[in-house]
Amino acid sequence: MVQPVVPGDKLGVIEQYLPGAGTYEKDGTIYANFTGKARIDLKNKRVTVLPTTRTAVLPKEGTTVIASVIHTSEKMATVNIWKINDKAIQTPFTAMLHISSSSPRYERNMSDVCKGGDMIRARVIEMNRIPQLTTAGRGLGVIKAFCSRCGATLEFKNRRLQCPSCGNIERRRLAEDFETQNQA
Repeated sequence: MVQPVVPGDKLGVIEQYLPGAGTYEKDGTIYANFTGKARIDLKNKRVTVLPTTRTAVLPKEGTTVIASVIHTSEKMATVNIWKINDKAIQTPFTAMLHISSSSPRYERNMSDVCKGGDMIRARVIEMNRIPQLTTAGRGLGVIKAFCSRCGATLEFKNRRLQCPSCGNIERRRLAEDFETQNQA
């Protein structure tokens, strides 16, 4: 049995059904959590709501994001988040990466961590008006870097980043999988 519902619609009581995905229970009554189609499984005595509208993908504390670096200053980088937990988003979120959250070791300048145009994998550590990120952690850091002289994609050779076009050597806080991310 399927019926359309909106958030807050009463779906039954816990004596009748078990609350399933897309529902919540309050004082023994089961309600729809979002707009969708309520489905009642009579065999298993469970009620669920399948969403008909897409739920917004938002950054939350602890989520992993992929972002492009827009600008760096001495102690801060401004980035645009393009993926949240491997889900692409159409309109990016602006976030900040402070130098103190960029590496487990001391860094003098943000340009040693990342530069404009680079792609980073980071984790959200605080949600204020603007998400605060960290690249200090396993699997986090720069996943694609570009030469600050000519714009070519940097390659990891002989334990350093080198531009295949102009030979420029640069430094970044690389993610452990930087090499495999740049093979394609």
